[in-house]
Amino acid sequence: MSITNESELVGMKKASEAVALTLKEMREFAKPGMTTKELDNYGGRVLNDLGAKSAPRLTYGFPGWTCISVNKEFCHGIPSDKKILGEADLINIDVSAELDGFWSDNGGSFVLGTDVNQHQKLIEASKQILHKAIYNIKGGVRVADIGLLIETEAKKRGYRVIKNLTGHGIGRSLHEEPSEIANYRDRFNLTRFKKNSVVAIETFITTTSTSAETLKDGWTMVGNKGGFMAQHEHTIVVTDGKPIILTAMNEIWN
Repeated sequence: MSITNESELVGMKKASEAVALTLKEMREFAKPGMTTKELDNYGGRVLNDLGAKSAPRLTYGFPGWTCISVNKEFCHGIPSDKKILGEADLINIDVSAELDGFWSDNGGSFVLGTDVNQHQKLIEASKQILHKAIYNIKGGVRVADIGLLIETEAKKRGYRVIKNLTGHGIGRSLHEEPSEIANYRDRFNLTRFKKNSVVAIETFITTTSTSAETLKDGWTMVGNKGGFMAQHEHTIVVTDGKPIILTAMNEIWN
């Protein structure tokens, strides 16, 4: 969507704060020995208390309030009472929701407990690359140039990017134009970011894989060449200068 008045900005801020707070609280609530279903139910209660509705559930009938992916699961992991979180697991939580007609999306990867598997370097790369990408976005900048920046920064650190998962426009629905904000330079994408538009920017930084494949459950995605992935995401408003980070409350950069 494009922000055309103050009430729309207020609406987007409210929806964004709901998903950001939910992500932050879920990250803090997660403990070894807990099932991903317990963690998801907690996130669902936080969203409900804030008056927000789960976007993947509303839009796609997703079997959970949030997406929780563990270790070699890259994204869209289904919360389960059979999946138990363990010390040093690499966890990704993606929270998106609708509130009063406005939609927002955010996500982040983190290590549960002590980082014995050395995932933190990958996580930090994802965070830093997202920060650099977002602060290079303003009205008129080519979407493909941001993709090039993300892939270049990943390669500098010895990592790869997933090419079939992308950021996207958002606001009045979960996915809007621009429909694909890729993590690489798509030379066929001539789209430019527009001032006052709302977009969800995501990094998909990996150790070995370059594309994500869906498992038999119809939702969970893993890498085509295995390995691990870190994802971080903010919903922002594009301006002529510094963007407005609507989901800053999630504290993924802290």
